[in-house]
Amino acid sequence: MPKSLQEYVDWLDNRELLWPQVAEAAPAKATPSIKPLAGIRGVVWNLYGTLLTISEGRLLHQHPLQLPMQIALDKTIKEFNMWNSMSRKPGAPWEYFLHKYLEVYDQLAMSGTEKRGEAPEIISTEIWRRLIGMLQQKDYQFDAAFYGSLDDFCEKIAYFFHANLQGVAAAPGALRALITVAKMGRTQGLLADAQSFSFVQMLRVLRKQGKLPSPAKLFAPNCLTLSYQVGVRKPSRSLFEASVRSFDQSQIKAREILYVSSRLKDDLAIAKQLGMKTALYAGDKTSVEATSEELRDITVRPDRLLVDLRQIQNILSP
Repeated sequence: MPKSLQEYVDWLDNRELLWPQVAEAAPAKATPSIKPLAGIRGVVWNLYGTLLTISEGRLLHQHPLQLPMQIALDKTIKEFNMWNSMSRKPGAPWEYFLHKYLEVYDQLAMSGTEKRGEAPEIISTEIWRRLIGMLQQKDYQFDAAFYGSLDDFCEKIAYFFHANLQGVAAAPGALRALITVAKMGRTQGLLADAQSFSFVQMLRVLRKQGKLPSPAKLFAPNCLTLSYQVGVRKPSRSLFEASVRSFDQSQIKAREILYVSSRLKDDLAIAKQLGMKTALYAGDKTSVEATSEELRDITVRPDRLLVDLRQIQNILSP
């Protein structure tokens, strides 16, 4: 029987492969504002840069430096035995594949969205589905008994590639914060730019902080609003509207939701427009995006500011 994505990730970890490391989170210079907020029944979290510390502060399809792209592509080509089905062009295999990767990326980026002015989400699995399609024209094959269907296979490639492109770790106190919110009886969800492998990736690094409860005990399944599912990424307003609707199914109104993120203008500010309460997480200066001017602007200023995710308990306390 083919491995699920979770089983595949566990299998990779048992091989003790070398993954890129992320620098230890260092709080930005900020003064916490953690007084209790009344009437909060739901907490929704941003993922990369908030619950997860990630190099470069957010999940990338393209790294700004060539070397990380070279390493990630080279490892992916070797891991999935792609070289024999690639065109024999001058130069290293990763150079040829980088050209193809960027070509597909640009094609998907130009596809647009149904709503004018919104930012389309590029699905990593689709990038690899198209690349594998090119290889299959030259008799490329994979072990379906191990990897599953073509879609399952491409999802596993996407995870492997991204795991080698950027270091990821659970933010300090992330697991404790999630458990605390759950014990306080609040409904939890995610509102994040993310890929289909992101939830499993999150669980993987959270386990390193302690015993992980069942995900269903931490998150309400209907309150996971991820960009790859909606088809748009932040700052697209419809992504935030989808999150509000998901909580509404649990009879929780926007004004009863606290949204926690490290990004202000293109993230928390939009949630605030829709009526959510907001908290800026400034526990990692690599990912925090907020200027002094924005913090003084009453139209976007967050309701609370955390430098440690565990401070969520103070904000939710009666």
